Order: sequence, then C-alpha cells, then structure tokens
Amino acid sequence: MNDNKLTVRERKSMFRRWIFSAGLGYNYESQQAPSVAFSMRKALRKIYPDDDEYIEAMDNHYNYFNATPQMANVILGATLAMEEEDGIKAKDAVQSLKTSLMGPLSGVGDSIFWILIPTIMGSIAGYMALQKNAIGAILWMVMYVAFYWLKMWLCNLGYESGTKLITTLGEKINIFTDAISIMGLMVVGSLIPTVVKVYTPLKFATGKVSLSLQTGVFDKIMPGLLPVGLAILVYWLLGKKSWTPTRIIVLIIVICLVGAATGILGIAK
Repeated sequence: MNDNKLTVRERKSMFRRWIFSAGLGYNYESQQAPSVAFSMRKALRKIYPDDDEYIEAMDNHYNYFNATPQMANVILGATLAMEEEDGIKAKDAVQSLKTSLMGPLSGVGDSIFWILIPTIMGSIAGYMALQKNAIGAILWMVMYVAFYWLKMWLCNLGYESGTKLITTLGEKINIFTDAISIMGLMVVGSLIPTVVKVYTPLKFATGKVSLSLQTGVFDKIMPGLLPVGLAILVYWLLGKKSWTPTRIIVLIIVICLVGAATGILGIAK
C-alpha cells in the first residue's frame, strides 16, 4: 500500500496538464508518451519520493502510447489510481492496461469526438452561418468549453474506477496483471494485419498458367503472413543495441522504395 496519497487539487492538476498537452511532444517513435510523462510528472513525484522508483515509473510512461485524447483521460486516470494504490508493483499492470485499452477506447472516441459531434455541430453552425446567424459560431465555442468539463469528468471516472479495481482485486493483482497482459498482446497482435500493409504483385507464369505469389501462396499459408514477417523483423531489430526506432523507420522506407522500384512490392488492389 502506498501512503503518498494525492489530494484532489493534485489530481486535477495532473488531469489538466494532460488536457492541455495531449498533442504536444507527439512523435513517430512513442507518439503521445512525452505528453503522458509530462502530465504524470508531478503526481508521480508525490507518489514516489524514492528517486529510483520515480525514474522507473517515469521511464514506464515513456513507452509507446497513442489514444484519442478524450478517451485517454479514462486510461490515465485509472493508471494514476493504480500507481497511487499499489506503487511501483503496479508498473507492469499499468503498462498492460494502457496497451490493451488505448485501441478499443480510441475506436469509440474517434467515432464520437472526431466524427459524430463535429459533423452534427458543424452542420448546425454552418447552416446558421449561411443564415448570417452568429449563434452557430458561439455554440461551436461553447461546445469546446464544455468539452473541458467532460474531459475532467472522464479523468475522474478513470481514477475512481482504477481505485475500485485495485481495492476489489487486492491480493489478486498478479492475476489481473496476467489477464491485462494477455489482452494487450491480443490487441497488438490484431493490429498487425489491419494496420501493417505489405503486398507483392509478383506472379509465376508457366505457359498459360499464372500463379500470384501473394494470393496463391502467401495468403494460402496464412493471411497477413508478410505483415507478420515484417513485424517480427522490426521486433527482432528493436532488441539490437545498434538499431534505434529511427533507424528501423529509415530501413523500412528504403525497403519500400527498393521494393516499389524493382516491382517486388506494390499496392494491394
């Protein structure tokens, strides 16, 4: 049990830091991780007075993270509660929770906050603007002010759920960690064939018979075989000290350029 409890003001400060910095520090290596670390910094310093534990916890939040900012409020609120309740022992559970939830919650968040609400409110505001009515623009601004309070509520929802989760589990935290880890692996594994696209247009021809290497061989062995192979290659390279994520990105770009120039790789039709 961690005795360094956060005050309501300190929790709100952490939530507010995330709300206003979610898009800052975005990069192709760890995506929103710098913003997460910035948001959690002061709260983690209170939770972990020991320097070694504080550094370990901060390093953990520098791992890859990318979620719809509004829904990430729920995730970060829950992770804050977990660390506050169980300390550094919850490190693996925290990372697994973030990994497993950022995909599903982003699917919901993107649909609501980037498609549904802007489409409806944008249509109303646009129609009013055509009618020379300034209320449309005012409604648009009021909506985004209201979003601030909604985001704070989502942060508190995640925090309260996280506290209840840890309190309920008690000594079963290891089982919870294993379950969340498995869920995280399943989510990451399912992303490979849907997000990573690798296709070869090569065909083998003998007389009038033609066989597509992609559909006739690779897809018959296992759909998504090439994306999985590329993911395995990247994972293997990440384990090498001489290979940084930036170098791997450059390598993939080179492979794509060479593959497209030689006709080995192409765009799936």
